[in-house]
Amino acid sequence: MYAIIETGGKQYRVRPGDEIHVEKIPADVGEAVELDRVLMYADEERLAVGTPTVTNIKVKGHVVTQGLGPKVVIFKMKKRKNYRRKKGHRQPFTVLRIDEIAVEN
Repeated sequence: MYAIIETGGKQYRVRPGDEIHVEKIPADVGEAVELDRVLMYADEERLAVGTPTVTNIKVKGHVVTQGLGPKVVIFKMKKRKNYRRKKGHRQPFTVLRIDEIAVEN
């Protein structure tokens, strides 16, 4: 059984027990999260494809950790003009553990 979900503008294929890195979700560590933007669901006997989402399926999980990704350095320079700008950025992320894919009839 698996589902394809959308969160943070990206799509993920998830199964129960998976850990995924997603864009930051405003939730505390250990807090339960319910993702309802399910684009596709498949198990042994059925396949459901949404237009654009499947309405009666929700993916439930909890937040394992919140963190920051690797530093990206932005450096701008114009030669012979004494122009240099250096900035850094670390993208925040959330690690989710998928507990179950709930089918509501």
